[in-house]
Amino acid sequence: MVGCMAAETQWGTGVNAEAIAAWDGPLFERFVRFKHLLTTGLSSHGDEALRLHPPQPGDRVLDIGCGFGDSTRQIAELVGPQGEAVGIDAAPRFVEASIEDAAGIANVSFAVADVEQGLAFDRPFDRAFSRFGTMFFNNPVVALRNVRGTLVPGAELVMVVWRQRLDNEWLYRAQQIVEQFVTRPEEYDEPTCGPGPFSMAGADTTSSVLLHAGFTGVSFRRCDLPITIGRDVEEAIELVTAIGPAGEILRLAGDRAAHLREDIDAALRAGLADYAGRFGVNAPASTWIVSATAP
Repeated sequence: MVGCMAAETQWGTGVNAEAIAAWDGPLFERFVRFKHLLTTGLSSHGDEALRLHPPQPGDRVLDIGCGFGDSTRQIAELVGPQGEAVGIDAAPRFVEASIEDAAGIANVSFAVADVEQGLAFDRPFDRAFSRFGTMFFNNPVVALRNVRGTLVPGAELVMVVWRQRLDNEWLYRAQQIVEQFVTRPEEYDEPTCGPGPFSMAGADTTSSVLLHAGFTGVSFRRCDLPITIGRDVEEAIELVTAIGPAGEILRLAGDRAAHLREDIDAALRAGLADYAGRFGVNAPASTWIVSATAP
């Protein structure tokens, strides 16, 4: 299985190189296709985290797994011209897109960085933030220990991570429907994205990870806010079959599932219709807003 093999690639060697290859290749292209949803429809949970744990003017903030950099730009505005927001992502194409979108903003910068391989900055950070950027670490203890090493004593780490599948029906219902027709193949040619979006859904597990990474004062706050997954049901179907667990199953199955797509789309159309309304397809979503302190 490709996802567990060491391989020499432009992203280095080992298991993590496979995940970065996925994010920098097919997943980047899919995310670009749905950028308008991923940076607006899913942003409410990140907005709530920044409301509850606001960066202060003048802070230097590290944004982990910054994706398209929209959260980094938001943080830059909050910290003001005397502060700085630095976005990092392991996928070079996401960083390139972030740099392009942030052109002209003086207190924003971006860098390609594999957090698990270590971080090197000339100055420490006053806080760290991540919106859906920490669930795909192959070794989260090592990664978060490296994050802690970039922070000043007393700095706060805030992460937004998905809670359990049952409370995120926009992902889980689509996964269940797709799995009625096709399961994740045991052998495939495509690189995998690493641990799935629910890898930090368990509060006990995630708390243990943070404590072993050297953080203290770990706390969890449940956040339940609907998210927009499409302007209509057809776009919602396109989204869930491109990203998330359902999309990953179909991506790895490749041509082997092509003949099933018509039936899958019909089942998804019926399954997602409950969420459709006047203002698009809005589905229930639940996250943990996790905070911890670097001693």
